Amino acid sequence: MNAKICLVTGATHGIGRATARALAASGATVLVHGRDLARARAVAGDISRATGNPEVRSVQADFAQLAQVRRLAQELHSLLPRLDVLINNAGLMAAVHTRSADGYDLTFAVNHLAPFLLTNLLLEKLERSAPARVIVVASEAHRRATLDFGDLMNARASGWAAYERSKLANVLFARELARRLAGTGVTVNALHPGVVRSQLFRGSPALLRVLLSSVGWLFMLSPQQGARASVYLATASEVSGESGGYYRGCRRVAPSLAAQSEACAARLWQESARLTGLAA
Repeated sequence: MNAKICLVTGATHGIGRATARALAASGATVLVHGRDLARARAVAGDISRATGNPEVRSVQADFAQLAQVRRLAQELHSLLPRLDVLINNAGLMAAVHTRSADGYDLTFAVNHLAPFLLTNLLLEKLERSAPARVIVVASEAHRRATLDFGDLMNARASGWAAYERSKLANVLFARELARRLAGTGVTVNALHPGVVRSQLFRGSPALLRVLLSSVGWLFMLSPQQGARASVYLATASEVSGESGGYYRGCRRVAPSLAAQSEACAARLWQESARLTGLAA
């Protein structure tokens, strides 16, 4: 990965941090994104010292605010000569009916709208850097979801259902983006990292947090194990031309039937473009 530039969102904890460290160890220039700049700087410094790679930097944006996503994209266009790998890893499961700064369901905003907007704003940089890769960290939780276009803000959904829908949106976004980028040299794939010990559930109900920390924690993967699929899709030569796929670990599998709907993917794109103010 020498001379490759990689951006990992949500890289100050868990899977994102482990992914950023593995890419830095492979020789890549790595941008560690976090919503807290001091934390992102500290993590970038830790990764740089641990790997002996001086090319680890920090960037900041709160994905609950689309204006900050736009500002980050502008900064990256000015800062980076190229962008070879974009890993959309940042995510959360917010408490039910929590809203973003823009008034959207927080889980849907952070998990789908923010990476949708950021990726689209960086497409010019990615296409000029081709061959380039976009990787979307989704989840097997998408298999239990269907999108309700009459309730994209999850007013009638539980916190867990909102999370499942956001992960379905991730897979649909990756498939539609792959279709749109066919022939450009930019590939797009989504993945399930496994059930990982992370801060994903920090905003979930107290009872769920207690159960996960006391019992579920024993059966979860480490962040390093969870990062394997992201690192594989970012670096492996055998997937250099693969696009539009969904991977469980390092193996391509079929997503749910709902995630294979071209009509649903196209409609989600149009709605996401409207909600983010992006020209469809």
